Amino acid sequence: MDDPNADTQWNDILRQKGILPPKEEKEITEDDIISMVENTIDEKSHGKAFDDMTLDELNEKEDDVDEEEERIFEAYRRQRMAEMREASMKAKYGCVKEISKVDYVTEVNQAGEGVWVVLHVYKNDIPLCKLINQHIMNLAGKFPEVKFLRSVSSVCIPNYPDKNLPTIFVYYEGDMKKQFIGPHEFGGMNFTQDELEWNLSKIGTVKTELEEPPKKSISDVMDRAMKENTIDDCDDDNDW
Repeated sequence: MDDPNADTQWNDILRQKGILPPKEEKEITEDDIISMVENTIDEKSHGKAFDDMTLDELNEKEDDVDEEEERIFEAYRRQRMAEMREASMKAKYGCVKEISKVDYVTEVNQAGEGVWVVLHVYKNDIPLCKLINQHIMNLAGKFPEVKFLRSVSSVCIPNYPDKNLPTIFVYYEGDMKKQFIGPHEFGGMNFTQDELEWNLSKIGTVKTELEEPPKKSISDVMDRAMKENTIDDCDDDNDW
C-alpha cells in the first residue's frame, strides 16, 4: 500500500476529496530554524558568509536583510567596525618624526600606553647614521604601530660625543628597554635593515616574519674559522 503521507499528485487529490486525512506536518526543531536562517544568509550573500565579508560588503547587503536576520547582521557589522578601529589606532604612525629636546618628554616619555618608541640620535655627516636613518624610514612604513623618531645629537642631547653615534634608544610606555650606542653595535656600513628589524624584534618592539638572524654573529664566524683551520692543520699532517 502506498504511503498516505507521501507527496504524490494522487495523494493530493485524495486529500482534497476527504478520502485521505490531511498530511501530518513535521515538527520544526531549533536546528531546522538555524539551518533555514543560515541557508537564507548564504543565498542572499551569494554563498559568502557574513564573517568573510568586509564592512563595505556588509553595508551593501543591509537593505537585503529581513527582520529575522537583522540581529546577526548587526553583530557582524559591529565586529568589523571594531576590528577596523583597532587597526586604525595601532597604525597611527608610519613615518619618522624629527624631534628636538623640547619634544622629548611628550614624544618619548609620554608616548602613551602600549606604545613602542624607537629614537635614533644621529649626525648628518656620519655615513652610518645616514644608513640607519634609511633603515628606520623603511621600518616605520612596515610597522606603523611603532613610533619611530630621530633627532640630531647636538639638538637632542647637548655635548653628546660623536663616538657614541649612531645611537638608538628603545622605549615602551615611557620606560627605556634597550639602547644601542656606537658604531660597534651596528657592525659598520654592511649593517642591513633586516638586522635592525631582528634586533628590535628580540626586544618585542616589532613582530617580524624573519625566522632567523639575517647574519651570523661574530662568535659564530670565529668558531667556523677555527674549525676550518683545525681541519687544514690535520690535512697538512696527513701529507707528511
